[in-house]
Amino acid sequence: MGGPSGGGSFLHSSPKKPKSRRLVRYTYRLLASLGLFVLMSGGLVVAFFVYDASTYEENPESFDIPVSEYALTPRRGGPKNLPIAEYFVDDDDTPSMKEQKHKPKLVILGTGWGSVAMLKQLHAGEYHVTVVSPSNHFLFTPMLPSATVGTLEFRSLVEPVRKIVKQKHGHFLKATAVDVDFSEKLVEISSTGPTGEEERFYLPYDKLVVGVGSTTNPHGVKGLEYCHFLKDIADARLIRNQIIRNLETACLPTTSDEQRRRLLSFVISGGGPTGVEFAAELYDMLNEDLCKYYPRILRNEISVHVIQSRGHILNTYDEALSKYAEERFAHDEVGILTNARVKEVRPESILFTQKDEQGNTVTKELPQGFCLWSTGVSQCEFSQTIAAKLGDNQQNKHALETDSHLRLAGAPMGDVYAIGDCSTVQNNVSAHIVTFLRTLAWEKGQDPESMKITFADWQQVAKRVKSRFPQAADHLRRLDRLFEQYDQDKSGTLDFAELSELLRQIDTKLTSLPATAQRANQQGEYLAKKFNKLAHSTEGFQKNLIADGDIDEAVYKAFEYKHMGSLAYVGNAAIFDFNGMNFAGGLLAVYLWRSIYFAQSVSLRTRCLLAMDWSKRALFGRDMMNY
Repeated sequence: MGGPSGGGSFLHSSPKKPKSRRLVRYTYRLLASLGLFVLMSGGLVVAFFVYDASTYEENPESFDIPVSEYALTPRRGGPKNLPIAEYFVDDDDTPSMKEQKHKPKLVILGTGWGSVAMLKQLHAGEYHVTVVSPSNHFLFTPMLPSATVGTLEFRSLVEPVRKIVKQKHGHFLKATAVDVDFSEKLVEISSTGPTGEEERFYLPYDKLVVGVGSTTNPHGVKGLEYCHFLKDIADARLIRNQIIRNLETACLPTTSDEQRRRLLSFVISGGGPTGVEFAAELYDMLNEDLCKYYPRILRNEISVHVIQSRGHILNTYDEALSKYAEERFAHDEVGILTNARVKEVRPESILFTQKDEQGNTVTKELPQGFCLWSTGVSQCEFSQTIAAKLGDNQQNKHALETDSHLRLAGAPMGDVYAIGDCSTVQNNVSAHIVTFLRTLAWEKGQDPESMKITFADWQQVAKRVKSRFPQAADHLRRLDRLFEQYDQDKSGTLDFAELSELLRQIDTKLTSLPATAQRANQQGEYLAKKFNKLAHSTEGFQKNLIADGDIDEAVYKAFEYKHMGSLAYVGNAAIFDFNGMNFAGGLLAVYLWRSIYFAQSVSLRTRCLLAMDWSKRALFGRDMMNY
């Protein structure tokens, strides 16, 4: 019997494609992709060269430039009969600069974090802005230790300040402020003349912002002329040259064993972030690049020591992070000498005292071929001059004191402000108790000295304290508990003495703001926002004939510092202290540390340079050269 003759179904299968055809297709796609990549890359290269060619100017335009006669021959005056720079040669360069020629004169001293942050936030055209500084660049200080050993190049950490000033149609003078005449509102400026001689002139101001920074605190120690400091790019260059010079000298056949060990003894005085990060960067260079180019015996004889007066390095960080950093340094054979104080620095050694296990103070000597001094901040000469003029209003020996609106304490008319490392905000809550009580008593028609404060009154006083001193807000959270604690006689009221004691205790809990780039940056942004607001409010004040009173307080709130956290590099590892969220780690933490500073860099230019420097270190190592 046969199968069915009709109605049947048949299965069809397509023949497999030969392997050779698939290989051809894959090859075609690969070549097409490669060709597209080459075409796009070539197009980008051609586009770059076209753009580069457009940046060259062979026939610059020439045109007449109007210049004020007073800019060329300024009138003389002031206490010392010096030239008064009321106008500048570029006041009429552009319509926008000419428009703000007669605006209120804002003089900013310094080009640090506070000054640059203020410039970037300030509205262009509201003020006639003049920036005065001996440095015509902004320095990204957190990465400065990396430049001392060649991890980063110097140019990667600086941004031309004229570029920033130009965006605000302002003026820049490469000079130094030496004095201020508050009564005539004149800043005395010192500059170097065409033939190298010193020249002085006055710069008038309507508002003056002092952001001159600070110097390193010597703590009365002898021999600091044998130390290096790390405050600016010139210091980093000197340190880099000295490190390489020591390594080269240690290689000479005429250098004895004892001298070689001394040359290779690196000592850091100060266990704060700057000293710790420099020690970490130095160890990285010695561990990663030294043996590639220098005799191996140098690596065995090198020693790095950190001298710290407190019980732990990085004592402002969480204790667990400090211990992690110490363990990391112990693993890297970096010596940490805690509870030690430098007594004297000599050309070839350091004398220091340290407590032993029994608590006795022992004097020790450590050979040194290089010493970095990084032990806190102190007033620069200009700040000392101002503080001496203001007398009893300036009692702090390390910084200029300001009120919570950043106005310089004791300066007349409230038109002088201080920001950054050169300043500190007063925490004198209790000193203002009479002001708060008088206001409250005036509202109630009573005598402040004999008035009894109820809990409702205390809430009003606390509200005013928080408004005037934002940093005290954290200590005024549980008002009911505070009221009950200081109501000694349980009368349900607070008298003058009890309230004074309460606020005095709050005073003792308030700490000085840290001398960091973070604080200076916040103060600069705060002042810019306040000045923008003042510029828009001036017309209203004039129409309403308002000339007296606390205009700053009426226009803008008091300054409140918000700590965003701390971080530090500790040698192929990093630690982070973010308001209770503390963690530390190895290379992943290092990449996070780099990412944070990369994002905070001031411009696209510096970000590109940072990325190239980190890539160069990974591909070719550090440049072991001095120049």
